[in-house]
Amino acid sequence: MDKVDAVLVRSLLIEQHPDLAELDLRPVAGGWDNQMWRLGAELAVRLPRTERAPGLLDKERRWLPMLAERLPLPIPTPLRFGEASDHFPRPWTIARWVPGEPSDRATIRRGDHAADALAGFLGVLHQEAPADAPVNPSRGVALETCDVGAQFDAAIPDRIADDVQRVWDAAVSAPQWDGPPVWLHGDLHPANVVVSNGTLAGVIDFGELCAGDPATDLSAAWLVLPAGAAERFFDTYANADAATIQRARGWAVLRAAGLMSIGLAWQRGLPGGQPTWGKAGRAALDRVLADR
Repeated sequence: MDKVDAVLVRSLLIEQHPDLAELDLRPVAGGWDNQMWRLGAELAVRLPRTERAPGLLDKERRWLPMLAERLPLPIPTPLRFGEASDHFPRPWTIARWVPGEPSDRATIRRGDHAADALAGFLGVLHQEAPADAPVNPSRGVALETCDVGAQFDAAIPDRIADDVQRVWDAAVSAPQWDGPPVWLHGDLHPANVVVSNGTLAGVIDFGELCAGDPATDLSAAWLVLPAGAAERFFDTYANADAATIQRARGWAVLRAAGLMSIGLAWQRGLPGGQPTWGKAGRAALDRVLADR
C-alpha cells in the first residue's frame, strides 16, 4: 500500500467527496487499526491500516448511528463512506470529530463530574442488545476463558503480582453475568475517551463494539477515572451488584496489564508500542489495588 499522506487523502476526497475536498486537512497522532486525519472543524477521515480494520469500520457504520441517537456523550458517528479504489485499496469513512484530548495525554481533574458522565453514558449504552449484535471472543465473555498468565508475567511487577492474582482469582470465582447480553463499547481505556475542561467529554474508537457482560466496560471505573472516583461512579450507575463489580475489577487488572505490555513494547522499540500507555496502565492498576 502506498504511503498515506495529505496528498493521498486529498485525492480520495476529490474523487469521492468533492464538496469536502477543500476543507483543512491535518494528521492526528495515535490510532491503532485506523489512521485518522482531521477534516475541517467537525469531521475526521479514518483510513484502515490493519487487515481487520475494514471490518471494524463496517461494524461502526451499521450500529453507531443508531446508538448515537440516545447516548449522552459525543461519539465518532460515521457520516460518509469511501469505497476502495486505485488510490486506496480499502473502504474508509468520514466521521464526526469528537473534540478534546485523549485521557492518556490529558488529566481528568473533575473526578466527580467525570464519574457521573461516564456512569450516565454506560447506563444508557448498557441496554439489551439485539440478537444479531456482534460478539467478541475477548470482550464481554466469562473471565475464566481469558488466558492471562503470559501477560501478567510479562507486565506485572513481582512485588505486586500476588495482589493482582488475588483480584483476578476473586473476579473469576464471582458469579457470572446471568442477564441478557447488553451493548458494550468493549475497549474503554484512557486513549479511547477524550477530556475537555478537566472532565470526560466524549468516547471514541468503537471498533470492539459488541454484546455481553457489562463488567467489561465497568472496568473503566479504574482504567479511566482518577483515584477515588470509582465509588461515586458505581453509585451513579446504580445497576451493578457486588459480583459485577468484582468481575469489573478483574477486567480492570487484565486491561491494565495489556496497556502496560504495550508500553513495554514501546520502550523496547517493538512494533505496536505506545509511549503513553504503560504509565496509564500502571496508574490504573494502582487504583484497582488501592480500592478495596
